[in-house]
Amino acid sequence: MSKEVSEEGQAHHGKDYVDPPPAPLIDTAELKLWSFYRALIAEFIATLLFLYVTVATVIGHKKQNAADQCNGVGLLGIAWAFGGMIFILVYCTAGISGGHINPAVTFGLFLARKVSLIRALGYIVAQCLGAISGVGLVKAFMKNDYNRRGGGANFVVDGYSTGTALGAEIIGTFVLVYTVFAATDPKRSARDSHIPVLAPLPIGFAVFVVHLATIPITGTGINPARSFGAAVIYNNDKIWDDHWIFWVGPFVGALAAAAYHQYILRAAAIKALGSFRSNPTN
Repeated sequence: MSKEVSEEGQAHHGKDYVDPPPAPLIDTAELKLWSFYRALIAEFIATLLFLYVTVATVIGHKKQNAADQCNGVGLLGIAWAFGGMIFILVYCTAGISGGHINPAVTFGLFLARKVSLIRALGYIVAQCLGAISGVGLVKAFMKNDYNRRGGGANFVVDGYSTGTALGAEIIGTFVLVYTVFAATDPKRSARDSHIPVLAPLPIGFAVFVVHLATIPITGTGINPARSFGAAVIYNNDKIWDDHWIFWVGPFVGALAAAAYHQYILRAAAIKALGSFRSNPTN
């Protein structure tokens, strides 16, 4: 943050940072901007690359592990693939689209009024199409192994209940979306400017550690586009029966993270009430 902006924020807001204004609920003007469509393309390509690399890693591991129980990258390697790709792709696309690459992240940021409804819906469609395309490439390149090794699709693993799987997805997505809010908070950027925090790094690590905890339960969704793309291409009854968990869980987790960050940590409700009392309209 520049000195001029900091000084203006202190002078007019009594604080050393300035929150951006909330995004309009419906901003039709975005539909006329090339930057909007460029962002959609960025989200599509990023999600395609994310699914291609990660699902290929899962299939490759299962193939190697089936031949020799000591081969394959293991749970740790799969978690690194997911977390590392998110770090790379968020870093690459943050300046173009914000680097969401996940409908749950987009939903959480929409609830916090960081993006408009039109942009949120556009991002979610682009992400889902990118995910389908990415998994489609994996199937095209590794068809026999893809079909035999489960297609990298998410489902409730035997031994776990639907409630446990749903809870794991809610908590895992909460961790991710909470990290996104914390890493991109203008208040943190201003007050911790002496600490070189690269936002994609904690976001990637959040994905990594959540996968370590959740792979044994659901294979780890925490990203509806990731689960949807794999389900569409693999197209198995068991996968579709469990699929609702990988939309409801992440969206509930994102809702909880947005509410916690905005209304507890940032006290948005209290600030709004204070502003109303100091500037009554009646």
